[in-house]
Amino acid sequence: MLALSDFIENDVIKLDRIDQKILNILQMDGRSSASFIAEKVNMSIPAITDRIKKLIDSGIIIGFTTQLDHAKIGLDVSAFITLISESSIHYGDVIREANKTPEIIQCFTTTGNGSHVLLAITRSMHTLEKLLRNIQGWPGVKRTETQMILTSYKNINPIKL
Repeated sequence: MLALSDFIENDVIKLDRIDQKILNILQMDGRSSASFIAEKVNMSIPAITDRIKKLIDSGIIIGFTTQLDHAKIGLDVSAFITLISESSIHYGDVIREANKTPEIIQCFTTTGNGSHVLLAITRSMHTLEKLLRNIQGWPGVKRTETQMILTSYKNINPIKL
């Protein structure tokens, strides 16, 4: 029997057509049942369940989530916040602070003017201003630059495999 390690080359896991089909289905609807997927790829339910478990164990599938309409739950302000740091000494501190801050839904390390870009969602301009004052007090943060998101026309979409 082949092990998952037989399909890893340069830290990239090679997916066969069935794994690609499974991932495409799950990206479209993460709630798809094993029986639905089994029917679509013409395999047994236990085989599909085993493949999904291996995809999770290998780190290819890192989780399942629900997408929300933030405005409908009172979170009307979205912004990208670029952090300009004093030095890279505080790199880890910024990541820790971002992970502790519920309004920050994503934290990216980047090239360019800033060291990190944060995606923040808050209730109002007042709560965004409060968040910015908090971020500007994080270790090593010299200043921030904020871009307000007016409208999002494309949300998270599946990656074609």
